Amino acid sequence: MIYLIEDDSDIVNLVSQELERFGHRVRAFRTGSQAEAGIRVQQPDVCIVDLGLPDMDGLSLVRDLTAKDNIGVMILSGRDSLPDRVLGLELGADDYVSKPFDPRELVARVNSIVRRLNKNAIQMIQRAPEADSTSQLARFDRWRYQPSTLTLTDDNNNEETVLSAGEAQLLMQLLKHPKVILSRDQLLKGQDEAFDRSIDVRMSRIRKKIEQNPRSPKLIKTVYGMGYMLATDVEWR
Repeated sequence: MIYLIEDDSDIVNLVSQELERFGHRVRAFRTGSQAEAGIRVQQPDVCIVDLGLPDMDGLSLVRDLTAKDNIGVMILSGRDSLPDRVLGLELGADDYVSKPFDPRELVARVNSIVRRLNKNAIQMIQRAPEADSTSQLARFDRWRYQPSTLTLTDDNNNEETVLSAGEAQLLMQLLKHPKVILSRDQLLKGQDEAFDRSIDVRMSRIRKKIEQNPRSPKLIKTVYGMGYMLATDVEWR
């Protein structure tokens, strides 16, 4: 999720459309206080902050955002002086983009921030002690998944579906890293080239089994040019 904190409606429309075209979800806020209220409800992956906000100095908002864990911050501003750029970066912003800007370059810079955050999240997960997940039950959305039997169970009707070995390998990677974008290499985890060629087919089959509308998936998201993400919490028991 990308939060765009900007009071210029033309820029909001331009940036939102370009980010959404490349698979990002975007929420726009016209003021800093609105953004702060939104963050208390749902924490975004990245905040794009205009420094010239109507209700507060954008640098103050940047300072507050960078004090939080796991939120990337990009400054998008017409203030292009060297002191502003240096101060913004010293406050902890991940990037500083001046107006006018190229929308495609802005998306590339956002993707770079997201990749870094995901890399950090995966490293933290890998450093943490890991239980034997094959002996545990994973719960996500309305589903229960038992890795030892490759079985998905629908909580709504208790119907069971058995996955293929290839489908199970992909689903396990997503379940181990919820809300983290995984590249094809991270999903493959040492599988051979033939598995690489079939990854999209297998992901489509998983979606047909767990999504209410596989053509408009809500659980397994494709992030253009980056990979796939399981967009829900997972509980292991």
